[in-house]
Order: sequence, then C-alpha cells, then structure tokens
Amino acid sequence: MTRFVAADRQQPAGEAGPQGGLEPVVRQNIGERIERLASLDALADPLQKGVRAAVPEDSKLKDLLSGTWLGHPLHPPLTDVVVGAWTSALLLDLFGGDGAESSADGLVGVGVLAAVPTATAGLSDAAELRGGPRRVAIVHATGNVTAIVLHTFSWAARRRGERGRGIALSALGYGFATFSALLGGHLSFGLGVGVNETAFEDAPSDWTPVIEEGALEEGKLIGARANGLGVLLVRNHGRIHALADRCSHRGCSLHEGRLNDDNTVTCPCHGSTFRLDGSVVKGPATGPQPTFAIRTNQGTVELKQAEAA
Repeated sequence: MTRFVAADRQQPAGEAGPQGGLEPVVRQNIGERIERLASLDALADPLQKGVRAAVPEDSKLKDLLSGTWLGHPLHPPLTDVVVGAWTSALLLDLFGGDGAESSADGLVGVGVLAAVPTATAGLSDAAELRGGPRRVAIVHATGNVTAIVLHTFSWAARRRGERGRGIALSALGYGFATFSALLGGHLSFGLGVGVNETAFEDAPSDWTPVIEEGALEEGKLIGARANGLGVLLVRNHGRIHALADRCSHRGCSLHEGRLNDDNTVTCPCHGSTFRLDGSVVKGPATGPQPTFAIRTNQGTVELKQAEAA
C-alpha cells in the first residue's frame, strides 16, 4: 500500500497539527506499524491455509459465514453481542453489588458462547486478505482469541467461587477485546475490509461512448471505461449487458473472470458469482453489482446510469 509522507517533518501522533487537528493515533502508531510487520506472515500463511481447507470458497458454509444471505458481512454485527455481554458483565462486577453477581457471571458465559461463531466468521473473512490488511487481521484475531480464553477462565473461576480472580480475568480479557476492536475499526474504516467496493461507483448521467459494438463478441467478457468508471460488458444471446467491473467483494476485475452456462459471471479472485442483472448468486460477496443502461448509437456502445434510462 502506497503511503505519501510530508518531506519536511512528520507530526508526532497525538500532537496538534498546523490546522489544530490531531493525528490518528491508532492508525499511525498501531495499525500502520502492524501492516509493516512481515514477520507476521509466518503465522498468517498456515492459518489461512487451514481456514481455506475448513471453509472452501465454493461452499455454502463460506456464504453463510460471509453474510451473503444477510446482505452485508456477518462478522461485525456478531461482535456487538460479544462486546455487549462482556461490557455489561464488567459494569455489573464493578457497580452491581452482591445481587448482580449471578447476572454478571451469566453474561460472561453468554459472551464466550457468542464469541465462537463471531471468531469463525472473522477467520473466514481474514482468509481472503493479503499484505498489510492480513497482518492486522492476524493481530486482531490473536487479541480476540486471547480475550475469549481469559473470559472462559473467568467464568470457570466464578463457578469455583473465586470471584476476585474471575473479575480480574474478565477485566484483563476486556482490555484485549478493546485493543482488538480498535484494530477491527482500522481494518474496516482504514483499510476498507468488508465494505462494498462499488458503493461509490458513479456512472455518467448522460449517454457516454464506451466501446465499438464490433469489439463485443458473443459470450466474451470485455473490460472498458466510461469517464473513468470501470465497466464489464458482455454480449449474451445477442443482448449487451453492462455491470460495474470492480467486484463488490474485494474489488477484483470481473472481466477477468468467466461467463457461466447459466448466464452468470464469476469473479476470478474469490469466486463470487453474479447474475447479469447484478444480483448475487453466490458469495462471499454480500453486495450486488451496479448495472447500467446500455444502447448502441451508430456502431458505438453507449452507457449511462440505469435509473436515468
């Protein structure tokens, strides 16, 4: 990932900049440093291979864990259950008094149970990453697993009546969970992991030339551009279709994929499959592909926003 740094002086993290703003401490001091830790690849490689073997890309389990059925990634909303349970438990431990002990213990257990599918979905997502994002994901996952283990030990200590030790383990586990949550935010909002890659694709509002009609062969996927917008074009049974070329899942070029016998297009990177109307047939993609209005004008294929057609 290319970074552009001012040549004169780097502003220390947390120090007010020339315009009175603050540097992003988590991203600059933690996230970006982890991205550069190549030593993490020794752990990431075997872990990814193991996850891919357990959850193949073309399986229904992969679609389930990716959130294809939900319309957005499954991992983020599941984390709310875990963090909510552990946060509530810690607050009851600190301020609930003797009458809240049973409820706090139960919430610790709920969080541990909810963490299992949450971590599974997160590992499934991480199996698709490379480079810096993969390294951040490995540290994120390690922190979360540590939090799960500590909360499990906390629950066991509570069951034995060792309440002080149980609360201490919960507090320590909550610290790991908080750190991991910060890295999760960096993955989503700093590195764009899990976002719809086509969310900001903007087609021209007026008919715009894209390609000569003669360049479109029956059944062949063609990549083109319209005012900077990447477009996938295909002539299928005599009809021309136009979709956003950037896959909504991880941004790979769909025109480098394949057109299937059932009139669907499969992404070359992770196997996401879309109908020619843009709808998702198979994940791990969770968002549909934008489609565009198409016409031919004096031998030239033209494109514009579908809603303006």
